[in-house]
Amino acid sequence: MSECNHDCGSCSENCSSRQNPESFLEKPNALSSIKKVIGVVSGKGGVGKSMVTSMLATTLRRKDYGVAVLDADITGPSIPKVFGLHERATANDFGILPVETKTGIQVMSLNLLLEDETMPVVWRGPVIAGTVKQFWTDVIWNDVDFMFVDMPPGTGDVPLTVFQSIPLDGIIVVTSPQELVSMIVEKAVRMAETMNVPVLGLVENMSYIVCPDCGKKIEVFGKSHIEETAAKYDLPVLGRLPFTPAIAAAADKGAIELFEGDWLDGAAEKVESLLK
Repeated sequence: MSECNHDCGSCSENCSSRQNPESFLEKPNALSSIKKVIGVVSGKGGVGKSMVTSMLATTLRRKDYGVAVLDADITGPSIPKVFGLHERATANDFGILPVETKTGIQVMSLNLLLEDETMPVVWRGPVIAGTVKQFWTDVIWNDVDFMFVDMPPGTGDVPLTVFQSIPLDGIIVVTSPQELVSMIVEKAVRMAETMNVPVLGLVENMSYIVCPDCGKKIEVFGKSHIEETAAKYDLPVLGRLPFTPAIAAAADKGAIELFEGDWLDGAAEKVESLLK
């Protein structure tokens, strides 16, 4: 164990002097109205977590809910890109105002604050974690039924900050079919259990491709292990997304809100149930 710096908010050790994690929860901006907060996590990068976040947000917006996306992936923000957002966020005397997508999804991402969205963010962990907190405390989120927090991969500083600082109502874990990824998913699930945050279920991305000639589903990464992982932790599989050129093209054009498909309807229903 490393030397204690008495900052329990950035520490995952379960020592005798550790305070109640709930004591680190931050209050949102006084003008914000947020009903439910769902984290979207993955154990590793490259599994399409931001894609799932944006598509799930779009699915619920189509049902006329107030939806927001807090982009906590500070060093690799892709949420503005898939929604086609390039303007900078503004502020008033009371806080920062999120940028709205074409369909009215509220978004806050570091890329919306940079003068040049292509500039890399070369920051250390505590600064990144502090920025994520500010997206919760300083941004005015208006009439939000569901906020999705797009987290960076892994179980490091920023995910820990989100778990401890933002009152999550649950998380959705995004995975891909490879067996190695299943092992990493288990780490994310166990982290959520350690932080007493409910896991709503699993979503598998890049599950298969559909043959354009015969319609057969081809599992390009081999047999999926998501059912086994879900059963091990008694979790539902909320959706399986295929490789689809149309989705990739929509994301590249910043038009993810135009995607067509019902792959995440189960995940949307699970999220909706949090309001009941």
